[in-house]
Amino acid sequence: MSRKIIIMGAAGRDFHVFNCCYRDHADVDVVAFTATQIPHIDDRRYPAALAGAQYPDGIRIYPEEELNDLLSDNEIDEVVFAYSDVRLDYVDGHRKNVEARGVTFSTFDIDATMLPSAKPMIAVCAVRTGCGKSQTSRRVTEILKDLGKKTVAIRHPMPYGDLVRQAVQRFATFEDLDLHKCTIEEREEYEPHLRNGVIVYAGVDYAAILVEAEKEADVIIWDGGNNDTPFYKPDLWITVTDPHRAGHELEYFPGTANFERADLILINKIDSADEDSIKAVEANAQRINPNAVVVRARSPLDVPDPGAIQGKRVLAIEDGPTTTHGGMPFGAGILAAKQNGVGELVDPRPWAVGEIADTFAQYPDTGPLLPAMGYGEAQVRDLEATVNAVDCDLVLVATPIDLTRLITINKPHMRIGYRLEEEGDEFVDAVTRVST
Repeated sequence: MSRKIIIMGAAGRDFHVFNCCYRDHADVDVVAFTATQIPHIDDRRYPAALAGAQYPDGIRIYPEEELNDLLSDNEIDEVVFAYSDVRLDYVDGHRKNVEARGVTFSTFDIDATMLPSAKPMIAVCAVRTGCGKSQTSRRVTEILKDLGKKTVAIRHPMPYGDLVRQAVQRFATFEDLDLHKCTIEEREEYEPHLRNGVIVYAGVDYAAILVEAEKEADVIIWDGGNNDTPFYKPDLWITVTDPHRAGHELEYFPGTANFERADLILINKIDSADEDSIKAVEANAQRINPNAVVVRARSPLDVPDPGAIQGKRVLAIEDGPTTTHGGMPFGAGILAAKQNGVGELVDPRPWAVGEIADTFAQYPDTGPLLPAMGYGEAQVRDLEATVNAVDCDLVLVATPIDLTRLITINKPHMRIGYRLEEEGDEFVDAVTRVST
């Protein structure tokens, strides 16, 4: 008899685990996926066209809150936990709940889900959401461009729409973002690469994606999401850490694996973190992964008009995932405001409407900032309405994209950028060795 399995996920890693470990396995019956973290991704199906011949009706996706009901209604043999950026004790809580019902609980197999590539593969991962993977990936592509290498970035999945159409996605122009109806979260990750002339692949079927990417790349960058582990076996495994959250490298799943396995540990944001916290991360690196190269890096801000901030009442729009489930109480916008004499950071919650108000209710510890949430047209419009309702003098847009391409802001606004500046030569040397 086949083993009956439920995969717990968040529309990305869970599908990759299925594709790598269970699709076309006659001895396994994946009864369901569960979904959490991202709005509007439950109550749908992993389609038959992607699930394979064993699943002519596809595989149903349920809200995670219904897991216990699924365990009661089905003779389940195993539950596989397959999403990221959660505390280790959160995973243990699910383990205890599942095992109390006589069902085996496991986390996804990291090695079985890292596909080999024929091209040099550099993975950029992190210990938490919001450590600075994106600017690190961009820095890697800059180094490779200087070496004359054709670089392609493969991005961690964000398939929140039609999964069949999103199986293999290629982004070469801004028009491609519109064509694929990308969410704000997707645009934040893809758009900076496109501005730098780097083609981006993403989607659902990462074996098929790799085949296409290898056709046009000298070197491939795995541009990770959350604190997930790579989908491909890396020749250079870079893990970004955040001294503003020192200790989290030991406390969050599966970022601990990134920290333990990294070839190079990058301690980012040293220009805004205190030295004791930086040294705490270094000490943990020495203890947990003594063979890794440890590099410090700054994350300097690009503030076009610092004088416009001084004394003003400012609304800071920050990266959504970083400041919601990532738990960061500030981002580049708040840092830029404080460094340039802001009069007041305006809390947007009194003006929040619709799904933005729902976001604040779900994440009540969010600070005086506005997460740039946009997982669908309705949420984008609610974001726009909230921004325009807030009583402030200036809006600082600290997302990686030009948000005004998606929403109209009816008051003065300024984009805040940021980049990576690593110390020493070890970072460049490591990238160069892998790619030549």
